[in-house]
This record gives sequence, C-alpha cells and structure tokens, in this order.
Amino acid sequence: MTCFRLARGCAISLALCLLAGGCLPSADSPVNEQKEPHFLNGKSKVTSMDYQGAMDSFEKALEVNPRNASAHFELAWLSEYKVPDPAVAIYHYQCFLKLQPNSDNADKAREHIGICKQQLAASVSAIGLLPSTAQRDLEKVLLENKDLKARLVQWEAYYTSHRQTPSNAPAANPTPAQPREVAAVVRQTPEPVPLQTTRAASEKAATTSRSMATVATKTHTVKTGESFYAIAKRYSISTGALQSANPQVRPTRIQPGQTLTIPAP
Repeated sequence: MTCFRLARGCAISLALCLLAGGCLPSADSPVNEQKEPHFLNGKSKVTSMDYQGAMDSFEKALEVNPRNASAHFELAWLSEYKVPDPAVAIYHYQCFLKLQPNSDNADKAREHIGICKQQLAASVSAIGLLPSTAQRDLEKVLLENKDLKARLVQWEAYYTSHRQTPSNAPAANPTPAQPREVAAVVRQTPEPVPLQTTRAASEKAATTSRSMATVATKTHTVKTGESFYAIAKRYSISTGALQSANPQVRPTRIQPGQTLTIPAP
C-alpha cells in the first residue's frame, strides 16, 4: 500500500512538473488545432480535390478559433496553388507567422510570401502596359462626345428660336412671296452646320456612348476551378479593382455560376 501511494505521488509530481514547464499540449498547439472538426473536414476535402470546399471548412475552423495557425497555413497553401490568389495567400502566411513564428513551417511560409509577392508584381506590370493607350483613346472619345453634345444643344436652341407659332403660321395657299421672305430670314441668321452632318455626329455620339457603357458593364460568370485572382488576370485588372466592383463578394468564397461585374481596365 505504501509503494502504491509513493508511485501515485511521483506520478502527480511529474505531471505538475510537465505542466509547469509547458511540456503538455496547450489549447492552441498544432495538435489540438488539427483535431478541430472543421479542420479535419477541410483536410478530407483536400484529399478528394474539393479545394473550394476545403477553403470553406478551414475558414469555419478560423471562425471557431481565430488563432488556429494550422488553418491559416492550409488556406495560404490552397490560395497559392489550388485556388490561385497570391494576395490571399500572403495574408494567411503572415497570420500563420504571427501565431507560430518559430514553427517548423515558419521558414517555408516566409519563402512562399516572397514567391507570392513576385507573382503579384508580375501581374501588376502586365496590367500596367495597357491603360496608357486605353486612357488616351477614352479621353479622345469623351472630348468628341462633349463637343457633339454642345453642338446638339446649339442646334436645339436655334430651331426652337426659329419655330413658327400658330399666329405666324403660313396660310393654306402660300403666296409666291413667302418663300423669298423665309429665304431672307435664313440669310440673315448665322449659317448652321448642315442637318445631315448633325445627325451623323449625333449617331456617332450615341454609338460611342453605347460602346463605353458596354465596356463599363461587362460581367463574368464564374466557372468551376476559377479563382478571384485568375478572373482578374484574365481581364487585365487588379484583384483590388475587381473587389471594389463586387463589394458583396468574398474573394475566397466565389462559387461556380456566380456573376461578377468586371470594371474597365
């Protein structure tokens, strides 16, 4: 009996020493993080290649425990390789490093942050080649449209001021003198631009406005396997511009069949 009490006392003392020294797993240890049900579900979906579903599960794991460094690392890896979005990958790698700066994967996370930054810089450089010429064309169209609108207003004012009232309306059988009187009035007024030219200018303005509206209201339907980053790269815009045009959409949770508004480059 004495031996049993002695052994039990030793076991209790050893457990207290381990607890005091931090040798037992804490609530935020990687072991406990990876036992969380949503995290386990995410790993299962990665195995079955349901990468978007896996990201949803890992995000739910973060909702349960915002300090789940393992979930941040898995989301970073998926955003870098499976649902490509370098900006999202950088965010989750940085969160992982804040929570586990001395873990075995810390150096790997820092290395991949550099790789993702290079990918972002390359995409920005590719996009930056387009707006210079596009901006000049847009400014030219806007100036032409403004000039055409001004001329249209001038013509409307001219015809309104020379419109005949009922009291001055011509008789049913005009006399030969009336055409000459009208001709005299026309000669006294500033010579306007031919009506045919004005109509052509108005049609050009309308066509230009329709073209600009078409560019500004372009949409894209998300396909299976597409990511926010891939869609932005396809239309030569930044992920920030795409996010601004779709504030109600979460970049990491877009679904196939969802419609996104594509802003002008």
